[in-house]
Amino acid sequence: MKTYKTADLISNTPVLDSVIEEKETVWINPDLLPFHLAGKDLELSMKDIDEAEERLNRFAPFIAECFPETRAQGGIIESVLTPIPKMQEYINEKYQSALMGKLLLKQDSHLAIAGSIKARGGIYEVLKHTEDLALKHGLLSLQDSYEVLASEKNRSFFRGYTIQVGSTGNLGMSIGIMSAAIGYDVIVHMSADAKQWKKDLLRSHGVRVVEYESDYSEAVLNGRKLSDENPKSYFVDDENSRNLFLGYAVAAKRLLGQLKDQGINVDADHPLFVYIPCGVGGAPGGVSFGLKQLFHDSVHCFFAEPAKAPCMLVGMATGLHQNICVQDMGLSGQTHADGLAVGRPSGFVGGIMAPLLSGIFTIRDGNLYEYMRGLLDQEGIFLEPSACAAFAGPIHLNQYPETKKYLTENHLCGKMKQAVHIAWATGGSLVPEAVRKAYRETYLEE
Repeated sequence: MKTYKTADLISNTPVLDSVIEEKETVWINPDLLPFHLAGKDLELSMKDIDEAEERLNRFAPFIAECFPETRAQGGIIESVLTPIPKMQEYINEKYQSALMGKLLLKQDSHLAIAGSIKARGGIYEVLKHTEDLALKHGLLSLQDSYEVLASEKNRSFFRGYTIQVGSTGNLGMSIGIMSAAIGYDVIVHMSADAKQWKKDLLRSHGVRVVEYESDYSEAVLNGRKLSDENPKSYFVDDENSRNLFLGYAVAAKRLLGQLKDQGINVDADHPLFVYIPCGVGGAPGGVSFGLKQLFHDSVHCFFAEPAKAPCMLVGMATGLHQNICVQDMGLSGQTHADGLAVGRPSGFVGGIMAPLLSGIFTIRDGNLYEYMRGLLDQEGIFLEPSACAAFAGPIHLNQYPETKKYLTENHLCGKMKQAVHIAWATGGSLVPEAVRKAYRETYLEE
């Protein structure tokens, strides 16, 4: 039940005027703190990230056995970090972005198995649950090679257990594909925004897909209810899961190595700006949390949300987090950015990010396709439209009064020539060619 008046919220939070009108805008977080202060009260730490990384390493032999495409990397699921100078030149010319420094693309769009950033958190949570069950029932010890879990005997054991999740698409794919490989009975509850090809792909792996005519929140609600009724069912909760969050956070440690390999330093004089598409918040929140743990005040993390469904912006800007949704602002929450079509944000993520996040950009649906075509034409890299929300940041960083003020107040203006900008590409490699063609031919009048 609402305990606030929308008119009062708007008067106290001016950015909501632009949100209600579905304008592209930016919100700069007034609660951002220096990391030495923010880090004191966080409920998770670098130790938690290290433990998650160690668990992924233990599972690497199993992953390499079940997914041959990961064998060259020893069963480690990781994406490349790619300089995109032609795209930088393109946005500076077409959009007068005046972006200095170096622009790179973190291609989680091409992560093995699930083809999206959800291969991090989603797969990690399934593996964590699997390890817990296997240790409890004596299927393995921490000293064993986890490749043993790929045996038919162990797969038969896991068939007695169920994993369920609510999803707009990509999380469901990561959970479904990995869970099916282990042997679980898998049920993915998919909202109306989910693309048909994602449902078809899941079903081809033997996953049960339950479809809803309503939005993401309803799919999660029903999935959780059905899972709670089955004592052998485990529900992956994208809104509140610490395990998902930590799986995403491991990405920061991997990125650190990739930056070093490219001779890129991140420090007070060489700032790092990261722009990540945001739905309910788990993936961008986890990645940003990890980055702040490593780089402290030298990294500046921004989320990017569709103008029709900026749930994290609304939740954080009002301070109401999960107690407000975009529909309360008069928005439909329906967007071409299907992976970001979420009306209500994660309160867990919003709370953790309150002292860590620099800000949130919004993007109109039509520009998702424009940026998608621009990247494809300039760099030959395809991303699904949702992932292209990341470019709202580098394109507009130097254009909004709010971001100009942010750069000035944080003494960044004289350092931008040495800055590194990373657009975090969240999905796209598994999109069928017919769907890619349809995306390329989509032009929206807004």
